[in-house]
Amino acid sequence: MTQNGAFKENGAGNERMFVMKCGGSTLTALPDSFFDELRHLQEDGVKAVIVHGGGPAISDNLARLGIESSFVNGLRVTTEEVLDVVEMTLSGSINKAIVRRIQGSGGRAIGLSGVDGNLITAAPVANSDEVGLVGYVTEVKAEIVAGILALGYIPVIAPLGVDAAGQRYNINADTAAGAVASYMQSPQMIVVTDVPGILTTAEDGSKKVLPSVTVAQIDQMIDSGEIYGGMIPKVRAAVDCIQGSVSEVVIVDGKEPGVLRRVLSGETIGTRIVRV
Repeated sequence: MTQNGAFKENGAGNERMFVMKCGGSTLTALPDSFFDELRHLQEDGVKAVIVHGGGPAISDNLARLGIESSFVNGLRVTTEEVLDVVEMTLSGSINKAIVRRIQGSGGRAIGLSGVDGNLITAAPVANSDEVGLVGYVTEVKAEIVAGILALGYIPVIAPLGVDAAGQRYNINADTAAGAVASYMQSPQMIVVTDVPGILTTAEDGSKKVLPSVTVAQIDQMIDSGEIYGGMIPKVRAAVDCIQGSVSEVVIVDGKEPGVLRRVLSGETIGTRIVRV
C-alpha cells in the first residue's frame, strides 16, 4: 500500500480507474460484499470497467439446444449457429445478471457488448479455417467506455466484436479484456477468480501463493510441473490480458474481503504477473 493509502497512479494519469476481467460464473457467484465494495469504490469516484466471460454457461446452453461444440487450442469452434447462442448467453443472461448484482448493491451499471456502437472492432483470427467466427480485436472505441464512466456508470462488457460489414465474432474474454484495458491506457488488469492466485507446491508438499512472476517464468513453471492441472488455463488466460499498455495482471480471489481496494492500494495480494 502507498504511504497514504491512496490508489497508485497508472501511466495515463487515470489513477482512479481500473479494468477488471472475470468469468461470468465466477462473477455472479461472488458474495454481496464484493458488489458492496464496487458500490463504495464508485461512490468514492473510482471508475471500474468490467469485461466478463461465460464459457460454462455457453456450453450448457449449447447442450440444451442439442448444438455440438468443440475447441481448438482453447478456442471454441464458432459457427453462426453457435454464435447465436454465444451472443444470447453473453450479451443476454450473463451480462444482465452482473448488472443486476451491481445495481442490487446500490451501484450503477450499464451492460453492453462489443457489438454495441461498434465498441469492439474485430477481424478473423489466423486459424479461422479451424475455429470459424472467432475474432481478434483490431480496435476498441475507448470514448464509448469513457462516456459511460463519465455518466457515473460501470460499463459491463460482453466480449463480442463486429467488423465493418456487420459480421459478429466470438472473442476470447481475456483477449478482449486486455484490449479494453490497453485502449483505456490502464497498465494494470485485475483478474478476479475463485483462487487466491497462482498456487505452487513447496518442498514440503504444501501449497503456496506465488506473489510475483514474469510471463517467461510462467512458461518455465508449467514445463517443470510447478504450475499444473486446472491452474494452467487460469494462468494462461491471465497472460492473454497482457497486451498493449497492459504491463501487469493481478490474479486474486474475489471472495477476499476488500480485495479490489487492497489491489488498487498496492497491497501484496494474490499473484502479480508482469511482462518482464
